[in-house]
Amino acid sequence: MDGPSPTNPRILLGISGGIAVYKSVELVRRLRERGAEVQVVMTAAARAFVTPLTFQAVSGRPVRSELLDPQAEAGMDHIALARWAQHIVIAPATAHVIARLAHGFADDLLSTLVLATEAPLTLAPAMNQRMWQHPATQANCALLAQRGATFIGPASGDQACGETGPGRMVEPGEIAGRLLPASGALPLSGRRVLLTAGPTREAIDPVRFVGNRSSGKMGYALAAALAKLGAAVTLVSGPTSLAPPLGLTLVRVESALEMEREVMARVAGCDLFVGAAAVADYRPEAPAGVKLKKHETALTLRLVRNPDILAGVAALPSRPFTVGFAAETDDLEAHAAGKLAAKGLDMIAANRVGSGAGGFESDDNALLVLWPGGRRELSMMPKPQLAAALAQLIAERYAPSPEG
Repeated sequence: MDGPSPTNPRILLGISGGIAVYKSVELVRRLRERGAEVQVVMTAAARAFVTPLTFQAVSGRPVRSELLDPQAEAGMDHIALARWAQHIVIAPATAHVIARLAHGFADDLLSTLVLATEAPLTLAPAMNQRMWQHPATQANCALLAQRGATFIGPASGDQACGETGPGRMVEPGEIAGRLLPASGALPLSGRRVLLTAGPTREAIDPVRFVGNRSSGKMGYALAAALAKLGAAVTLVSGPTSLAPPLGLTLVRVESALEMEREVMARVAGCDLFVGAAAVADYRPEAPAGVKLKKHETALTLRLVRNPDILAGVAALPSRPFTVGFAAETDDLEAHAAGKLAAKGLDMIAANRVGSGAGGFESDDNALLVLWPGGRRELSMMPKPQLAAALAQLIAERYAPSPEG
C-alpha cells in the first residue's frame, strides 16, 4: 500500500508501555480531527499506564490487545486488523518494542501485526536519553529504517526520570501533522522524493577502494529539509559517518553499481529525484579477491566508467522532476550549465570545491542553482540552512498541478 487515503485514512495506533502513553490519548483525538479512523492496539505494559477504556472512549472503537481473540474473526483478529490498516503508527515506541520489531518477534498482537501487514510503519520513540543513544537502540532503528520504517522524533528536553536529552516523544499535534498534513499546508505534501547522498566506494581489493571527499552532509540536510516540506523521502546513501536522518526511509549502499540498482528499483514510484551523491566516475575493472601485497614498486589499475545515474533517471520515458548537483573547481557556471543541458535536467545545484571553498567535508556551503531559463545564487551559510533554502526552491520550481 502507498499509505492512507486522503479520505478517512485507517490508522492502527500501537501503544507500548512508557510514561509517554498519556500523550497518545491526545494523539488519537488529533488524528480523528483530521478525519482518520483510529484503531488502538495496546501492549500489556501499556495497559499498566492507561486503561483500554480511556482509548476506547476517545477512538470510538474497542481496543485490541490479545493476539488470538476468540471473539473476533474466529480467533484470527490479527489478520483482519493487518488487512484493515492503511498505516501502522506506534507511539510511544519504547526501546523494548523497537528491539523486538527489529528482530522480527511476533509474540503479541502488535508485533504480529507489523509482520502481517503491507501498510507503512511509523514509530515515535520515547525512552530515557541514555537508552535512545545506546548503540543497540541506534542499530535497531537503523535496521528498521532500512526496511522502510519511518521515525518521528524523538525530541530533546526534560524527561520524567529527571535527566535531559533526546528521548521525549514528539508532541501529538506534530505527529498528527506529519502523518496527515492539512491539505495545501506544505508545498510537497503527498509527494515522493528519491534522493542520493554521500560518496561511493569502488573496491580495489577487500580493504582498499577508490573514493572521494564527499561527507554526505549536504545531501542528508537536503533530505531532512524536503521531508519538512511534506515529502515522503527515500534516501539512498553511500558510506558516511552521519546519523540516519529521522523520519526518512534510508537505504545504504557502497558502490556506484549498488546505488544505481537501488535507485532504478525505486524511481518509478517517485515524483522528484535529487542526485546529491558524489558518485565515482570510474571503478577498478577487476577488483582483487584478496588483499594486494607490496611486491612491486608500481601498481597499475585499469578503471572503467561507472553508469551515470543522474542521466539515466533523466532519460526515463516517464521520469520524475530531476535535480542534479555539480561540484567544480573552476568555471562553475559554464560547467553546471553544460551538465544541465547535456543530461536534460530540470534543475542543477552547483558548488565550488577545492582549496578555500566550501563543499566537501565543510559545514558551510554556497550554491549556484540553474534551470532552463533561470538562475539563483544561494550565499555561503551552514548546510542545514542552505538545504532549507534549496528545498524551498525545488518545491517552487516543481510546482505540481493539483491533478499532478
